[in-house]
Amino acid sequence: MEHSNNSADGSFKMIGNWEQQSNLLKEKFPQLTISDLKFEDGKKNELLTRVQERLNKGREEVIKIIRKGQPDKK
Repeated sequence: MEHSNNSADGSFKMIGNWEQQSNLLKEKFPQLTISDLKFEDGKKNELLTRVQERLNKGREEVIKIIRKGQPDKK
């Protein structure tokens, strides 16, 4: 499953199984809630903003954290 959104985030795409990825993020960052990690098609920016605010990190850093949990493109 691949989700794409044309935005200021350039080529960042949500790929792979988001449920698995979000569970890994919750393990690594216990302060994240199910609500913080809720992802809906076309609402990638809202997800990134919630995670940014909860982790008190910049957008690019949050994107890097999420990318680390995504499967490698082949």
